Amino acid sequence: MDAQSAQAVELSLPQAFLLLATNDNNGKPEVPVFALRTTVAGAILAELALLGAIELQGKHVRATGTVPQTDFQYELELIRGKSRPHTPKGWVAILEGRAEVRRVYEGMAAQGIVEHVGEKHLGRFRAVRYREKDHAAEAALLKKIEAALSGAASDLEAPEAGATDAAVPDATAADAATSGSTTPDVAKPAAKPEPKGPDVRTTVLIALLQAAGLLGKLFPAADLTRANELARDYWPTRAVEDELRLIRLAEEEAATL
Repeated sequence: MDAQSAQAVELSLPQAFLLLATNDNNGKPEVPVFALRTTVAGAILAELALLGAIELQGKHVRATGTVPQTDFQYELELIRGKSRPHTPKGWVAILEGRAEVRRVYEGMAAQGIVEHVGEKHLGRFRAVRYREKDHAAEAALLKKIEAALSGAASDLEAPEAGATDAAVPDATAADAATSGSTTPDVAKPAAKPEPKGPDVRTTVLIALLQAAGLLGKLFPAADLTRANELARDYWPTRAVEDELRLIRLAEEEAATL
């Protein structure tokens, strides 16, 4: 895959997170494995939420009537089919695991973004790593994130409930279509375009990276105050932080026994 086609690839949030959380040269994670798996689970929830397939109703995650085209159909059907609803943290605990992470990696391998790398253990066993093959996709992600972090801190806003990736029709065009008027408009000076903040996907990706403790490593000079608030404000990333906190507490308690 050449640079132009790689940049055109629309990565899902789990793919984007994994790509940034993986060492380019050896394919090893840049964060602890438990943090990698937990954040991927949160990224799956965030992806389905942005597609409008799930939403937070009270304290529980519930499927909506929307059935989008997604690589996470299995997870969506799992949420839809559960007889008892679960909290966001509950779903993160259910979805976190090696199988989910590997499936996301395999999707990127099929796209030519990463490649399999075998690693020997004790001279006999081989762990599968996914080393970067084409840097264009990651470079595009880093450029978007850097632009978002270098803008106004207030531009980083958590998606509103029910927000999706669907494009909003232009209001002027809609008015013209419904008015039925055929009279040409008097020429008006073009309005100066207002500067745009980061897109929703970039904002959510920033929150996921912050929740995993990776954002500061990627952008050590950036002011991450708003990103930290964002991670707590957006329900999928808040679930990731809550689950990671419990895992760390359990490890600390086990170390003292």
